[in-house]
Amino acid sequence: MGDPVTPGPTGPTPEDQPGPRLAQVLAQAAGAHKDALAYTAGPADLGLPGACTYGELARRVARTAAWLSAQGLGPGDRLALLADNGPAYLELTFAAAWAGLILVPLNTRLLDRDLAFVLADSGSRGLLAGPEHAALGQRAADLAACRLLPFEAALAGSAGAAPPPARPPRDEPCQLYFTSGTTGRPKGVMLSHRNVTSHAQLAIAELGLGPGDVWAHVAPMFHLADAWATIALTWVGARHEFLPRFEPVAALDLFEQRGITLSNLVPTMLNLMVAHPSAAGRRFPALRRILSGGAPIAPKVVERIVALFGCEYVQTYGMTETSPYLTMSLLSADQRALPAAERLRLSARTGRAVLGVELEVVDAAGLAVARDDTAVGEIRVRGETVTQGYWKRPEATAAALRGGWLYTGDLATWDQRGSVRIVDRSKDMILSGGENVYSTEVEAALYEHPAVLEAAAYGAPDEIWGERVCAAIVLRPGASASADELTDFCRARLAGYKLPRQWRFLEALPRTGSGKIAKRLLRDPSAAEA
Repeated sequence: MGDPVTPGPTGPTPEDQPGPRLAQVLAQAAGAHKDALAYTAGPADLGLPGACTYGELARRVARTAAWLSAQGLGPGDRLALLADNGPAYLELTFAAAWAGLILVPLNTRLLDRDLAFVLADSGSRGLLAGPEHAALGQRAADLAACRLLPFEAALAGSAGAAPPPARPPRDEPCQLYFTSGTTGRPKGVMLSHRNVTSHAQLAIAELGLGPGDVWAHVAPMFHLADAWATIALTWVGARHEFLPRFEPVAALDLFEQRGITLSNLVPTMLNLMVAHPSAAGRRFPALRRILSGGAPIAPKVVERIVALFGCEYVQTYGMTETSPYLTMSLLSADQRALPAAERLRLSARTGRAVLGVELEVVDAAGLAVARDDTAVGEIRVRGETVTQGYWKRPEATAAALRGGWLYTGDLATWDQRGSVRIVDRSKDMILSGGENVYSTEVEAALYEHPAVLEAAAYGAPDEIWGERVCAAIVLRPGASASADELTDFCRARLAGYKLPRQWRFLEALPRTGSGKIAKRLLRDPSAAEA
């Protein structure tokens, strides 16, 4: 059956330890909300019901778990999943946990050789590929000598007796997420039952999630920007709605027509939605919160988001290694009474630590920097949502997890209230002439220009200055702006040493599978995304 898993810093826990496992989340939802709609609009060609209650969802998942067991997959085995957003992804996520398997979500934008690396590195004993990715899945499975299992048969499930939900030790992995490859070969992040259920509980509490909510799965479900909601929204009996692949107009239509109450998107998605000509005049009366995470966002973009959607905006920050959320920019009661401009400024910050997460901003010696919102340090965190480490990577685990803390590599300031403001990733900071230039500050200035749709600042080697500031720009349709014009525009907003010295005008910025801008590919265009 499953290979032994390298224990984390605290070692394994007894099987009888109290607390929920991932499969119990669905079992509890089916008990409390059996007649509530879990999802609507299931694709008929996959044999999925047009609408499915939580009671029926649990029965379907149990039958699929029985089918997986009949294929010879047992507790601890890895099962890879390659599919677009949809009800099938929801069902298979819980079916893998129900059978005691470790799910390995696969990035649908990767090449077959890159997928084969993940399959081989994870030791996946089976791959389920949706019909839209069947050919890609077959090639990857062949390269990795991994079984490609029939997708439709898995969803149909077994006609035999359905097993009870698996109850492994809470610190055993239930999901294995491979990083998007922005820094090289991907590493598998082990997330345990404790990690993902603890995160779901904090998200429910912080965001006030309940059975009346309708979540839009728009960001890819193979990425934790959205995958956490699969668990949290199920637990409270909310309804799931799906957009198979992101497209601005389709996302706007989904929000407007399906009664969406909240969703989380990466900034690039939100930027494309608010900038689309069809956005003007739309109304979103059910929408109560828009969350944005996965990358920093410019305040000007936040202003446009709030103006379009007319709901509360929440900036989030997290990592795959932390299940993912670490902070949210939720406003306190006294902050909600502030003038609109000040509320907007605070909402655009990285925010305070969420419930259950201990967060510090520290210097190189591990000492907390001053809470003056000026001194810059690295964010480190600990809590029950933090991974025990990387799959088969003891050196990488030891480098990231030190003294009980996860060191994030993110540079930030913080204030007296503990509100964090990320200034850059440590690898994205530009060192020019001995001065630190934070790419987020340069990008924020560029987003204020009316012709700029997207912007990314990054460093390039320079014989005189060490590194020079570069900017890649995507202009709005029909708009024009020259390098000289943008330089003059930035000069009024940035110190001289922060001005971009090299400009690239592109039709689109390179992205990772989750939709984040891949600055590594801007710094080295010849590099292939892993």
